[in-house]
Formats: sequence, C-alpha cells, structure tokens
Amino acid sequence: MAASTPPKPFGPEEARRLLGHLQTPAVFPDMAAGWPALLWTAERLSRCLGDRVVRFRLGRKKETNAPLFETQCSYVEATLEHFLSWTLLQTGSCPGPFCEYPSSEYWAYADYKYIALLLQDRPAMFQDVRWSDFGFEGRDGRESTLWVASEGANTPCHLDSYGCNLVLQVEGRKRWHLFPPEDTPHLYPTRIPYEESSVFSQVHVVHPDLRRFPLFRGSRAHEVILQPGEVLFVPRHWWHYVESLDPVTVSINSWIELDVDTVERVGEAVAKAVVCALKSEDDPEDWLNPTEEGVAPHRDNMLSVNLALRACAGTYHKLTPDWRPARPQKRDAGGRVRERSSDSGLPRVPFGPHLVPVRRRQDAVLPETTGGQEVASSGEGAVITTNDLLDCLLHPDVIARVTELLLQRHTGSHGSSPPPS
Repeated sequence: MAASTPPKPFGPEEARRLLGHLQTPAVFPDMAAGWPALLWTAERLSRCLGDRVVRFRLGRKKETNAPLFETQCSYVEATLEHFLSWTLLQTGSCPGPFCEYPSSEYWAYADYKYIALLLQDRPAMFQDVRWSDFGFEGRDGRESTLWVASEGANTPCHLDSYGCNLVLQVEGRKRWHLFPPEDTPHLYPTRIPYEESSVFSQVHVVHPDLRRFPLFRGSRAHEVILQPGEVLFVPRHWWHYVESLDPVTVSINSWIELDVDTVERVGEAVAKAVVCALKSEDDPEDWLNPTEEGVAPHRDNMLSVNLALRACAGTYHKLTPDWRPARPQKRDAGGRVRERSSDSGLPRVPFGPHLVPVRRRQDAVLPETTGGQEVASSGEGAVITTNDLLDCLLHPDVIARVTELLLQRHTGSHGSSPPPS
C-alpha cells in the first residue's frame, strides 16, 4: 500500500489567501511534506539527466566588498555527474570541464534552469512539484526553475520586478538575506548589468563598503536559513541575496504572476529602451547579462513599450490606487508591517509553528569596510559616467513615475489632473 500524504496545516484555499495577505517573507516548514520533488537530490537528478550538459556559473571563493555579477563570472558546460565529482574532490579523476577551476577556490551554480526544458524527456516528473497545495491549481514543475549549487555559490542582491516567489529547498541549506521594498534607497539600485525584471544592488550586502554606500547603514536586513523540505515565500519587490551553505544545494522555485505585473511590464520595456539606447556602442559583454539574448534595435524596443502600454490600458484605472504604495510601510522590530487603523478589518496571519515569519536581523553598527579601494569624491570634479546617468534615469522611483505618465498619456487622462506638487 502506498504511503498516505501527510495532512497539511493549511488547505489550498487558505494557503493562497495567506499568500495574498503576507507582507513579509515567511517560511512554511511542512507544506511540502510528501512532495516527490523532495527526492530530487543532485545525485538523483544526475541519474535522470545522464549525459545532458547544463551551464554552470563559476565564481571565486574570496571575500570582497563588491558584488560578483554574472557578467564577471566564468562559465562551463558540464553534466551533473561532472559537478558532483568536482564537489567531492575525487582523487585520480578530472571532473571534465571543471579541471581548470579547483573546488577549493571556486563555487559553481547551475541557476535559472527551466524544468520544462531540462526534463522535457521526463514529463511525468513535472507533477512531483505540487504548487497546487498553495492554491495554484495545475501549477507544477512546468512553471518552475531548478537551482543546483556548491558551497559558497551566491546570487547578487536584487529585486524581481514581476510577481512574488515561492522557493522549495530540496537538498542542503541556503541563507537568505532579505530587505523590504522601502529599503530601496539604502541599496543603491542599478540596472547595469541589464537583465529584464531584475534590479540589482550595487552593495555587497554581506560585506558592504560603507564608505562608498553609507546609506546602507539604514537598511533593515531580514535573514533566514532555509532547510530541506521548507518553502519560503518572498513577497513582491523584496530584495534578496542568497548563498549556499552546504557542499551541494538544490532548490526549486516558481514566480507567481500578479495583476500588477501588467504595469511593471511597461516600466521594464522603458528600462530596456533606455539602456539599449545609451549603451549600444559599448561591448554587450560588459553590461548585458548572459541571460539576455542580445541588444534589440530602438525601433523594436519602442514597439515593446507600446505593446506593454496597450496590454495595460484596460486594467490601468482599476490598478491605479494599489499598484504603488502611497508611502513607506511601517514595520515593527521583527520586520512585520504595523497595522493602521484602516487595516483592522483585514484577517490576521496565523504565525506559529506552521508559518514562521522571517525576522529582522538585529545587528550591531556595521563596521567600516573599504577593501582597500580608493573612494571617489562626490564633490567638484567628479566625473559622471553613462552608468551613473542610467542609475538616475532608471531608478525604480523614476521608472514608476515615467510609467504613470505614459499610461496617463496612452489612456488620454494626462490632462485630467494637475501634476504632483
């Protein structure tokens, strides 16, 4: 007789309702109990994939106070068997493409691997991932991505423009550093390197250079170590830096679409048009993330802007009151949003053993760290680069305002109300 699926602490409808009300990251420790995907260790995936190669991103294991963006990494095409041999340091064997990268000096990351493509020859495995338990009926591995990494592998701090995020930890542990959307001014946002839907931070949030980025002192880091079997919920626009803590880690995630994404797509189309226009003469390898397919001509980018505006126009008036917070959220010492009197009618989130909020990290004053780098003066004589200009033009606050103005112009409502004071 097959083993019965353990009872869930929340039914699908209740879980989805909770996700709609959560305004801070939270961990579901046991909602994935019984999922076959929990057996997707790197070893098992290696057996399933056989000789199929995947792309690994490699970075040096050295302490630095600057983020390591994907444009600065090395890359190899290798099988998971090669990867596992490399992490185990098997003597007398050279792990194929990893030969030039000692595992004592480098980490490796197979990230953003779409399961629908990776396991297209094994479609039955899609159903091993059961996001339907969270109320998303029919959502499984086909709408998910796979992440396989060695110890030390990390994702630079960034926010995702679209949707919210559910992350299942399968093997090993990962440490998540998260920052609320209101911390954006403290994280020095940039669109270089450019990647659609990703806004990066210029700060290495684990080893910050506080002389270059003094406002980071005002940030409110939240931290959690995600254990195998746990599911992390990352709300919309929360910044996150993720690092692997064990010799091998495996994660599965799914980005959940939101109605407001139609507005975000307008802003993303604008950002791409501006970046490509100002950086077209530079080497794309210096500013375009490897995940992007190339530099589109300006005519195509403007077509994308207009298509995004057209798609959004029908819902713009409905979304206008809610698509951008009117003022920064106030949070308590644990990082949870403080209720306002007008919020008293909202249902309370039942935090407890089955739903654990990610707590704000209570740190001492951060030490000054510069890593020996000379700090450029911001006074008279400072040279403004194209990237500096882009950081201003594409700041999330600026893009939000430009998006609002474009939508008003597109819908014919730009003359109906006075400009903000």
